[in-house]
Amino acid sequence: MSPPTQSKARTNDARLAAALHWAASVLGEPPGEPAPVSGDASFRRYFRILTRRGPLILMDAPPGQEDSHPFLDVANRLLEAGLGAPRIEHFDLKQGFGLVEDLGDRLYRDALSPRTAGRLIPGLLDLLGRMASDVDHSGLPAYDHSLLQTELDLFTDWYLARHRKAGLADSEQAAWRSACSVLLAAAADQPRVFVHRDFHSCNLLLRRNSQPGIIDFQDAVSGPVAYDFASLVWDRYIPWPRPRIEGWMEDMRQRLGTGGLPLSATEWTRWVDLTGIQRNLKIVGIFARLHYRDRRAGYLEMIPRFYQYLLDVVPAYPELSGLARLLEKTECAP
Repeated sequence: MSPPTQSKARTNDARLAAALHWAASVLGEPPGEPAPVSGDASFRRYFRILTRRGPLILMDAPPGQEDSHPFLDVANRLLEAGLGAPRIEHFDLKQGFGLVEDLGDRLYRDALSPRTAGRLIPGLLDLLGRMASDVDHSGLPAYDHSLLQTELDLFTDWYLARHRKAGLADSEQAAWRSACSVLLAAAADQPRVFVHRDFHSCNLLLRRNSQPGIIDFQDAVSGPVAYDFASLVWDRYIPWPRPRIEGWMEDMRQRLGTGGLPLSATEWTRWVDLTGIQRNLKIVGIFARLHYRDRRAGYLEMIPRFYQYLLDVVPAYPELSGLARLLEKTECAP
């Protein structure tokens, strides 16, 4: 393979140039020209490079902004369970550079549709069942009361106060605190399992003749069993009808029972719904924070879908009636 040409982008990108120099040193060959790979909402960047052994992903995670220890830890946990995380070929924690297996670029986001869901979703439910039963979650951060409440506060601090400029009256503050108590109690009641924490169609790769590829897993925690399922079915790109979601709920409940977690249908539905409400409140807040604090474009446009998910589910629970009234206020709605 001939040495790569120096592109203008590489010349103006000191970290990318350093990462390519590091990759050449550990591979014993100059890598091919880097092609950017879609990233996530963090400071990590990914590039596909060609080598004699085939394509690899070059990861740039600046140590001052990203701690890569959790990435390596969780990747090993998933691989030890026989699941489709990328193999780590080389990693330099001090510099924040890594070379990992290339799982391809066909996201479930691009393959899922109402027509294909019946074929594709069952495999993802299988994966969720294996993550719950087979992946070691001991020692992972606890998805506990404190962390869940911090996430809920994103909704009031960044979405309501910063984005909508909506202050809460005393009665609304009380309704919010009451809703948070209900959501936190539902999370605390659930069995603890490995939780990816961002399990959705943008972080899953469809691979031919292989199990799904799993990415963006470094924020994994030990948490409530319904969380990753709720993340999957309330998707940012496809709003699934409630009957279909309920069908997947029952399918998932049966799989969890087979895996050693017997759950009643009523209990499971309540856990999924309330866990989904907590997650969707958090997402609305995060998207506002990404816009205002991190100057990340495009996230405000995604808020209405997740807000609608809240409006679809919250009214079904009388104990959340105060939250329902708050969400329906003109001043609060997107």
